[in-house]
Amino acid sequence: MNRRGVARFHGTRAFGYKKIKMQNTAIHQYNGYAVQPSAHRLPDGSFSSNLLLERTDRGHTGGCYHFYSLDYFASEEQALQHSTSWARNWVDTRG
Repeated sequence: MNRRGVARFHGTRAFGYKKIKMQNTAIHQYNGYAVQPSAHRLPDGSFSSNLLLERTDRGHTGGCYHFYSLDYFASEEQALQHSTSWARNWVDTRG
């Protein structure tokens, strides 16, 4: 998975990219949504699984959803995988 800096959020939109040491993310498309999973390292060494979903279909405006601390994992990769899986399930059942 290609790793880039994390988008800084202002309101409900992401503007620009800044590298943050404690978070990694990759953006991909899934069924009309931009899916941006991220993992944040916590002081105890575990990783919080986080997610940003943004509707990208034409004709649909808005639709930006932030999910924080979906679950906690021993590794960053596990946290990112969980965020991605969680996003697909959310889109498939509610999107």
